[in-house]
Amino acid sequence: MSRTLRVAVVGAGPAGIYASDLLMKSDQDVQIDLFERMPAPFGLIRYGVAPDHPRIKGIVKSLHNVLDKEQLRFLGNVEIGKDVTVEELREFYDAIVFSTGATGDQDLRVPGSDLEGSFGAGEFVGFYDGNPNFERSWDLSAEKVAVIGVGNVALDVARILAKTGDELLVTEIPDNVYQSLSQNKAKEVHVFGRRGPAQAKFTPLELKELDHSPTIEVVVNPEDIDYDAASETARRESKSQDLVCQTLEQYAMRDPKGAPHKLFIHFFESPVEILGEDGKVVGIKTERTQLDGNGGVTGTGEFTTWDVQAVYRAVGYRSDAVSDVPFDEQRAVIPNDGGHVIDPATGEAITGLYATGWIKRGPIGLIGNTKSDAKETTEMLLADYANGALPAPAKPETEAVLNFLDGRDIAYTTWDGWHLLDAAERALGEPEGRERKKIVEWDEMVHHARSTQNS
Repeated sequence: MSRTLRVAVVGAGPAGIYASDLLMKSDQDVQIDLFERMPAPFGLIRYGVAPDHPRIKGIVKSLHNVLDKEQLRFLGNVEIGKDVTVEELREFYDAIVFSTGATGDQDLRVPGSDLEGSFGAGEFVGFYDGNPNFERSWDLSAEKVAVIGVGNVALDVARILAKTGDELLVTEIPDNVYQSLSQNKAKEVHVFGRRGPAQAKFTPLELKELDHSPTIEVVVNPEDIDYDAASETARRESKSQDLVCQTLEQYAMRDPKGAPHKLFIHFFESPVEILGEDGKVVGIKTERTQLDGNGGVTGTGEFTTWDVQAVYRAVGYRSDAVSDVPFDEQRAVIPNDGGHVIDPATGEAITGLYATGWIKRGPIGLIGNTKSDAKETTEMLLADYANGALPAPAKPETEAVLNFLDGRDIAYTTWDGWHLLDAAERALGEPEGRERKKIVEWDEMVHHARSTQNS
């Protein structure tokens, strides 16, 4: 088709940026507007990766290269479904791709989850990553802490809790985060998983990096190193899983190094209750489990009460619904057939609406999964366009949507605005010899991003 394909991508994290990149790399003449609710791009790379992981944040450089392309326009500080409805957005685009990710916490369905001192890991991540939607201070008075889950988010939370504030001061954490972390009283951090080492969802490098801090001693009970036939098969079939098991075995066998903060990784302990007194967490009760031969576990009836004053559940993120877009509340995803948004009432695809990333398949997988996910969705979109299945928008002109936003008095931010905000954060960090110091307040981010914009 001769006309330019106009696409709105909603969500400027890795999923949305990878989908945009694939569309631009196709043979199709395409123009993309990348909408983001936050004033800044990059999603969980900016607000979901622990600040002491600069290696992972290097992904931002490759995302920068995509956003630098002329066919792509970043429009931040715009919430689709609130500032602009989906139906209004349809006037300007042939297709809309939802890539809104997941920042909420899955529930831990055990008694006591609502006690004071029981937190979702995502809440804590939002705090220490300076997300303006989350708390500005954090009570870190607990000397013994439990973290529920055996994925990388659990490791991040456990590591931040076990480190000192001064160790993290070299990172981009803002002053309010440092002030809370510098008051951290945690001496013991207990990470609990209900299955065994071969079922842990850590990545090998993340697990090894736990022990790099001179203030942290990782402790694994040798009795927790256990495998059944399915576990041995999992190790043989995955080099990554085998490396995780090897690292855990090394932790279990070595001599203590005498670091002041102990980080215990417990396997075969299934949380059954968070214990409280006067409405506050005072412990956690777990049931000992055992492998069933197929990689699963069964309870043994043996219970242990652990003395902890705070519990962080890292059992998965949960996506939020977008107004006027179908949403499966149970699975917390947009119903889809691999790319097209599906109307649950009819079972039919909704013309022009697509989904990719965690809002499409749930909060599982790494960057590689996100890329393959985007490929599946964008191939469907391009095929629909080539087959004439996407009606032309009423207002396809590139300036039409900007005029609409201006008419609504929406203070949208742009890619040039991101460079201004980026420069402001780097200037804040420079006097302290840091790469940047993250700006937390929403209005302050918008101010910097629009300081020479629309003037």
